[in-house]
Amino acid sequence: MNYIKSFISLLIFTPLLVACFEDETTEATRPLSEISIQEGSIQSVYNINKNETLVISPVITQSNTEKALSYTWEINLKEYSHEKDFNYVGKTLGTFNCRLIVENEDGKTFQSFKLNVNTPYEEGLVVVSSDDDGRPMMVFMRTPLTDDEEKSFTTYDCLTVNNPDITFSSNPADMVQAGNFLFLISQGGDTEDDAPAVYYINQKTLVVENMFTVPEYSEYKPKSLIISSSYSDYAKFPIISENGDAYDFSPFNSVVQPSTILFSNYSTATIADESSSGYYSLIVWDKEAKALAMIYYGYGPYYFGSEYHLSNTNSNFESLNYFSGQELITMVPIAMTTAQRKIYDGEALILTKKGILNYRTVIGTVFWGYDYTNLDYILYDNGGYTMIGMGSCPIDESTPCIANKTYYSLLFAEGNKVRSWNYTSTQQISAAKEICTVGSDNAVITGFEISADHMSTYVSFYEPEQDGFNGSVWVIDTEKGTVLERYDNICRGKPVIMFYKEK
Repeated sequence: MNYIKSFISLLIFTPLLVACFEDETTEATRPLSEISIQEGSIQSVYNINKNETLVISPVITQSNTEKALSYTWEINLKEYSHEKDFNYVGKTLGTFNCRLIVENEDGKTFQSFKLNVNTPYEEGLVVVSSDDDGRPMMVFMRTPLTDDEEKSFTTYDCLTVNNPDITFSSNPADMVQAGNFLFLISQGGDTEDDAPAVYYINQKTLVVENMFTVPEYSEYKPKSLIISSSYSDYAKFPIISENGDAYDFSPFNSVVQPSTILFSNYSTATIADESSSGYYSLIVWDKEAKALAMIYYGYGPYYFGSEYHLSNTNSNFESLNYFSGQELITMVPIAMTTAQRKIYDGEALILTKKGILNYRTVIGTVFWGYDYTNLDYILYDNGGYTMIGMGSCPIDESTPCIANKTYYSLLFAEGNKVRSWNYTSTQQISAAKEICTVGSDNAVITGFEISADHMSTYVSFYEPEQDGFNGSVWVIDTEKGTVLERYDNICRGKPVIMFYKEK
């Protein structure tokens, strides 16, 4: 009986439901105006570089009456803007999930997209210049990501753009890529507000994450920072000052103080290797001992020179330790490229004539020069000695130079000229051939960098008689000297630092 009553109730109630739906629809006498976002006016993925501006102008249509529209742009589920167009400056690196919501009184629609803010500084050539007032400027040329991408330097100062609130110390001296940072050291100027400084610059964003000044040592004018590409937090690394004094730099403690290992007077140094325990191998030219001095994984210094080597029976072994030179063969300088590490062991080539030459190169060959009393030696890759007639050496400690093992050649600068010397031949270095000239007759070459395959060499120079953007970089064929590419007027003043930044 209850079943029959329930069935009768259902029959009576069903028409009432239908009548209610029909009543509601018959009251909607106007057509709805549906919103559509035109296909292709918003892409599914956008890629921009840091500091670039992305503008999206969506094309919106309505199916019937044009009605007032409202817009909401969201980034990671947070409201960003209510403007019709999307304007976004990529200040932060990362991947962001975005959405546009468009509404009218009849309803809404939305479309999602992904935004990638990438670094334009991932890998490429870094040039830091110093103008007439010593103010630093950094420009960067990214290695092309595709075959269609054109190579060009930034048209802006990377340091200023990424650090608008920082006034950098004047007279930049060196920049080294190590760990997650580019370490920039500056000599500063003559005022208290312009002290020597060390900057920790994020290698992807070029944002300064830490810095400190070194005003307490009046003789401290940093020239070269020697730090391994991967370092332990508690390790200390030397900074060689312009006057030859050595200082210890502790990246973890952000402090520079007089060296506790190197007490003599030195030329520019090079680091060879660092162990997992934080000890590194370092080689410097000791001007007082007139010999190479080596710190070997925290021990030393050991010496090698005209009075301190195995073949010299008159070596003063009582006052100074010595090493044979064999240790140089197995060391890996910090600037060796990944490609070169796969091919060659580290090695050292020593030029032994008047003038001190010590250059950290990209291919793992390190050069020194010093004055032997009677003989000229080259220590080459099998650890032996060979006599050569070098003649009058045109190279000193300040001469820009670089070497490569593909052609066994040393390229060095003389004004605006690039000269090339085959260091395995008996040719005197004074007779090194001129393979290229850059810029005007007044141009001055300031540095070299070499490509991983050794085929190309970058030459930085400036025009001292020009104002403004008077610094340039040309690319030449390493063997022939043929000019391959020209990048004129890319920076203000004298390029003082140039190196290839790796990922």
